[in-house]
Amino acid sequence: MVSLVFAKFAELGSLTKTHAYFVTNNIQLGQRVYKGPGKGQLIWQRPRRSGLYAMLRHPIYAGAYAFGRCPLDPQRRIAGKTKSGRRTAPPEEWICLLKDKVPAYISWEQYEQNGRRLATNDRGPGSKKATGRAPTLLNGMIACGRCGHPMAARNARVSANPRYACDREFQEYGGPRCQSVVAAYPDRLVEALVLQAVKPASLELSMRAAERAEQERERLHAHWKQRLERAGYEVERAKRQYDAVDPTNRLVARELERQWEQKLKEKQNLDEEHARFLAEQPRHLSVSDRERIGTLAKDLLGLWRSPTTRGGDRRAIVRLLIERVELTRHGETERVDAVVHWRGGTTTRHQVRQGLRKYSSIERYEELRQRVVTLRGDGMSADEIADALNAEGYRAARGEKYTGYCVRQLWTRFGLAGVPAGIRDASDLPGKDEHWLPELAKSLGVKPIVVHRWRWSGWLHARQLRGENGRWIVWANAEMSRFRQLRAFEIKYHGRRTLPSKLCKPASRTGAKGSTTHSQSGGK
Repeated sequence: MVSLVFAKFAELGSLTKTHAYFVTNNIQLGQRVYKGPGKGQLIWQRPRRSGLYAMLRHPIYAGAYAFGRCPLDPQRRIAGKTKSGRRTAPPEEWICLLKDKVPAYISWEQYEQNGRRLATNDRGPGSKKATGRAPTLLNGMIACGRCGHPMAARNARVSANPRYACDREFQEYGGPRCQSVVAAYPDRLVEALVLQAVKPASLELSMRAAERAEQERERLHAHWKQRLERAGYEVERAKRQYDAVDPTNRLVARELERQWEQKLKEKQNLDEEHARFLAEQPRHLSVSDRERIGTLAKDLLGLWRSPTTRGGDRRAIVRLLIERVELTRHGETERVDAVVHWRGGTTTRHQVRQGLRKYSSIERYEELRQRVVTLRGDGMSADEIADALNAEGYRAARGEKYTGYCVRQLWTRFGLAGVPAGIRDASDLPGKDEHWLPELAKSLGVKPIVVHRWRWSGWLHARQLRGENGRWIVWANAEMSRFRQLRAFEIKYHGRRTLPSKLCKPASRTGAKGSTTHSQSGGK
């Protein structure tokens, strides 16, 4: 069991996870009683977190004898407490350290590595280190591309919008912040790069995962075998004690019988637990278990984003492949340059675009405004403009792509909310003696479809704005009297008589705006 402690810590990299593993699998650790009637006796107890920590920190498990690990500090003494004032000293302050003097479970290099890992994981009182539940991926790995200082994760909690900020000057001296980047965008980049890097090894990963699962079950079964052997030995020992007692000593025999029955009951409970364990975790993986492991190894993205995969697990994987990431934001725009330094010396350069709070910070803001005005002047709808902007590489301020809703917001921002589609300048607006078709229909007391029918029949002059469904403008002031007579004739005869030519022939508008290019005229 001692070797299992160091093996699981090396595998999981955390004292908390190692302790949770022992508790979940109900693994007990042996301990010698150091005082009292049972002094020196070996007992098996549930693992304590402090006990595991002491094992990982004690040099004797690395084969070394040490003296002076906990010296007395008089300044820390508390009156009335004889054992107070002790402190844990670093190895360089120990009075004596003799390596390779006792059998070792781990090497001295592994012992030092465990110490560094424990120090790194120790958040300590008042520490601001991110926990395993933090939503950011690159904690402690981001460097500022402008000044070279580390960038910290701010608002690194699920309910906030985390950012990577280079604000050392602000935190220490109240000066200006260097730069900040929304954490989600570089995190997505690194996530994609890591998954792409490990994708070729998916088959090997599945094989290693299956092998690791087999080894894990072998360990658990070996542990259960030892527990069953200990329980059987205790039962046999209690039986021998009972058989050896003189029957005339009834009180002693009764007590030994009670102990024997207690050991038999404990053995029975342990056998039942072992049966449940065998039902839940057979000694060897089944075919379905192996297929499931292979499927998970192939679906790396699904495994990465699975609810059972914790943030600490993702960060541990990233740290195995990437040493650090440098971010450089271009001014206050959405464009961010990312330089990824991989372990092994390789460096790759990438560019990400983050979301912004306001459109005016977009790098191509003026170009975007002019393009929206032009497309609106061409008579395109909001959805059509959104498709065109996305195809041309424009990015929305708070999203990757434009939608019709985003474009309508831009119309309001650019003063186009009340301007019909197809209007580029003032010359496209209704001029003298011209009206919008719906307004003309309203003034005549008819439905717009009636005016459209007159337009189709060529009984009036009209022009259409640009676009597939551009609005219609009708030349009307000089024709209002004829329009009213035309409508009165249609109502009176309902098509039973032919329209007089004077009612269906539009007047000439030579030289008027739109008389040639956007006009429709004719007679019946």
